[in-house]
Amino acid sequence: MNARVWLDRGTELFLSAVEQLSDAGLRQPSLLPGWTRAHVIAHVHYNAEALRRLVAWAATGREHRMYAGPHHRQTEIEHGATLHADALRALVRLSAADLRASLNALPDSAMDHPVITAQGRTVPAREIAWLRAREVAVHAVDLANGVTFDDLPHEFIAALVVEAAAKHAAAGQAADLAGWLTGRAADPPRLGSWL
Repeated sequence: MNARVWLDRGTELFLSAVEQLSDAGLRQPSLLPGWTRAHVIAHVHYNAEALRRLVAWAATGREHRMYAGPHHRQTEIEHGATLHADALRALVRLSAADLRASLNALPDSAMDHPVITAQGRTVPAREIAWLRAREVAVHAVDLANGVTFDDLPHEFIAALVVEAAAKHAAAGQAADLAGWLTGRAADPPRLGSWL
């Protein structure tokens, strides 16, 4: 897995898709139910800030959770979605650059430091790049502005499919997934949301 390369490629795709949107286009629906494109952009911005807190945790050893509480994430996104289009574009560019710089400055000795994701999983700090790569790439598609999964690196898609299948299997859908993926079921199973 080359998560840093995927992070950079996904960030480029996402930011390019954002720049191509008109101000009015930011207020149009995304592929995510109930979210406009501005919601997606705000989420990606605040996700970078949250992941920078994990990088700081790994670098210093002092706990910095991604979010202060269970409603913090949603409150940030709702606020960010109301910002002027130019302000939102500037924020998402800046936070992406700041996260990249923070990751670049993280010493190798901190890469195995355990941090806790927003979902409560304990992972080594080296996984932060994968977490971000996943966010920017999938949400570039969610912007519904021309980026599709076909635009993402094959190896990234393969890793994403494995992770998504494992997540859904752990949620009790292993048999349904196995039946469909092995060609024993004609229709795909109904899957709950994941990202």
